Amino acid sequence: MTENPAGRPREPGSRWYDGEAGPMVRPYAMTGGRTRPGPDGVRFDLIALVTLDLAAPVTDDGTALGPEHRTLIDLCRPETQSVAELAADADLPVGVVRVLLGDLLELGCVTVSRPVPPAQLPDERILREVIEGLRAL
Repeated sequence: MTENPAGRPREPGSRWYDGEAGPMVRPYAMTGGRTRPGPDGVRFDLIALVTLDLAAPVTDDGTALGPEHRTLIDLCRPETQSVAELAADADLPVGVVRVLLGDLLELGCVTVSRPVPPAQLPDERILREVIEGLRAL
């Protein structure tokens, strides 16, 4: 047996457990070594909104969904969440959440709404003219 930095004996095979933090699972273990979301061209911005697809059955044959997938589904069940909120609430790195969301998207469990690019938003000048026109009525 070796000793850890605190001077306490370390159990064999305990490098995956931290006495203060608890069990430790590496991010690549949660994603199966993948670093990119599944479907090609899918990009999960931090402010992209993720909604649970209530029409899609969230059933599993036991192989596709892990506990982290189920956590994300549970977080999306009551309301739509952003990718950043999901990562914070699930206490997972954003990169891991993006890969897991790609899996859920491929399975049809969630839908993703992307934010409107600033170039497609109406010009502030036009909005002010509309407001002035409404006030003139």
